[in-house]
Amino acid sequence: MTANAPTRNPYLEEPPTEFDPVEELDADAAREQARQLREAIRHHDHRYYVENDPVIGDRTYDALFSRLQDLEDNFDLDREGSPTQRVGGEPLDELASVEHVAPMQSIDQGGEVQDVREFDDRVARGLADPGFDPDDRTYFCEPKFDGLSVEVVYEDGVYQRAATRGDGEVGEDVTENVRTIPSVPERLRGEYPDFLAVRGEVYIPTEAFQAYNRERIERGDDPFANPRNAAAGTLRQLDPSVTAERPLSVFFFGVLDSSVDFPTNSEVYERLPEWGLRTTELAEAVDSIEDAIGYRDRLLERRDDLPFEIDGVVFKLNDRDACDALGSTARAPRWAFAYKFPARTEQTTLRDVVVQVGRTGRLTPVALMDPVEVGGVTVSRASLHNPAEIERLGVAIGDEVRVQRAGDVIPEVAAVVESNSEGTVDFPETCPVCDSPVERDGPLAFCTGGLACPAQLERAIVHYASRDGLDIEGLGEERVQQLLDAGLVEELADLYELGQLDLTSLEGWGMQSVANLQDELEASREPPLDDFLAALNVPSVGDATATALAREFGTFEAVMGADREGLQAVEDVGPKVAEEIRDFFESERNCEAIERLLEHVDPQAYEVEGSDELDGLTFVFTGTLEGYTRSEAQELVEAHGGSATSSVSGNTDYLVVGDDPGQRKREDAEENDVEVVDEDEFASVLEERGIEN
Repeated sequence: MTANAPTRNPYLEEPPTEFDPVEELDADAAREQARQLREAIRHHDHRYYVENDPVIGDRTYDALFSRLQDLEDNFDLDREGSPTQRVGGEPLDELASVEHVAPMQSIDQGGEVQDVREFDDRVARGLADPGFDPDDRTYFCEPKFDGLSVEVVYEDGVYQRAATRGDGEVGEDVTENVRTIPSVPERLRGEYPDFLAVRGEVYIPTEAFQAYNRERIERGDDPFANPRNAAAGTLRQLDPSVTAERPLSVFFFGVLDSSVDFPTNSEVYERLPEWGLRTTELAEAVDSIEDAIGYRDRLLERRDDLPFEIDGVVFKLNDRDACDALGSTARAPRWAFAYKFPARTEQTTLRDVVVQVGRTGRLTPVALMDPVEVGGVTVSRASLHNPAEIERLGVAIGDEVRVQRAGDVIPEVAAVVESNSEGTVDFPETCPVCDSPVERDGPLAFCTGGLACPAQLERAIVHYASRDGLDIEGLGEERVQQLLDAGLVEELADLYELGQLDLTSLEGWGMQSVANLQDELEASREPPLDDFLAALNVPSVGDATATALAREFGTFEAVMGADREGLQAVEDVGPKVAEEIRDFFESERNCEAIERLLEHVDPQAYEVEGSDELDGLTFVFTGTLEGYTRSEAQELVEAHGGSATSSVSGNTDYLVVGDDPGQRKREDAEENDVEVVDEDEFASVLEERGIEN
């Protein structure tokens, strides 16, 4: 790193939340830390508000934000352009921008009871100056919904438009999407005001969220991290019909502007339902801040039983004239405060288990849970790995479980903390996708449907057409899914029966793209045997093993008919791999799919091209070579009659070592007395046998 290179920002990924006391910093260190925090907070704002994909938990974000405020306060730093002076993120480019009728501000917040009492003290001091009696202050309490804030405008009782909060001044126009939400009336009821702009929170109920995530997992999509992300992603759909299919709901909780006055915030809650606007029954007026704290504690106890996610409560001064007198800072009203709940850290409730079918047919149980913060990241699903792990844990729906990050990457259920039901999760005996029998292999479970299983078919087609398969351009994941959704492809062979009219009827397919795909498919009808074997995605058969099988047996029919002993005679094929290959070709449904495919595809018999100067020699390559890629070196060896394998054994003659070689292969070479050569020595071996390098 050069002397002028910027330091890595520690607050972008897995940020620390323990800071040195502000008093121990000098001015330069404070300015640099504030710069990094502003950069990080803008990054996390974008991930949260724009991409709907946060990478840190709320409490971690709050700690970063609070630290920035402390630095700005204690060192009198310039706040212009700081995240502490504005709200949220920028509107999305894909949606039109809308200016709000009144600012949609954020709310100051804290997670400690002392924060709440300090807020109450500030309110009391602020009310004394404009002539209000501080002793008469009362509060209105409401849940802090974990959804997406929207402004909804009515004129003469008719729904006009809706917008997201955006940056607080300008939001995204989501009028047509919000119109699809059943709890948003097209017309107001009763004696409504001539003009009304209300603030609401769009959310997805917990049960509906879990059901929706189950559907996403079963079709191979990534689930949403939490209901808030699901609501935000749904509301920002460009196609309102997609929004209409998803279970959005809304609570209204504030008036931004109106042609009528509301003396108190509690009256807002009384009047809105009269006009058909939904409010929560959990809101409550209280006489003091201590009563408000008691309200919060009672709601915290009910949190897990509520049908929607809340992450705290909001206290508002009830008298709206007093609210106007207190006014606002640049980013938040002085008359409101959010008392945040503690994050659900590592312990949560298991709500459902869905079984995911992988490309190889392996069935993986996935736990769907109430969102929980694990290692600074909010997660709502975790792996249960396999049926044996379910039995070991003794886990069942409704249990309180502890979640941890496996290898700091994949969340997993680590233990049952409190059992709330009898028995364990019933693992299916048939594939949840194709209904084929499920077979157990030790602790694992597999669908026997093979190429005939739709869950495996999508991935099988993508692999078949990939560079690791037959390299058929124009058949990426999106287009394969399009073909499956349209019912045009139900097995691999159907690719070769696609007609021009079939394809041009699909969105995004023009005559040229159809012609290109048909040319690619035509060119793949006579593939090399090793490419065809790799394209079928036989378990444990990658490029090297496919080539070894092709060289050993010569024809596809011979590979299909090879017994376990014959397969084990092939380099790099041990007993387990041989059994997997036999199981694949002995599957009745796989055989049916392959038989249909062979009506269109004729894999060519394998012929060793080139000379035999290296006949009888086996090479293994490790590390990075300068003269060619590892695959090019392997092809060179094979073109001259030698073998190139991926692992060192007693049959290996040379281990060719490049830069950054694998230690395991060097140890295996020493153990098996295999000669180790560098790239120059490898070139000498070739030269000695008359091979020009």
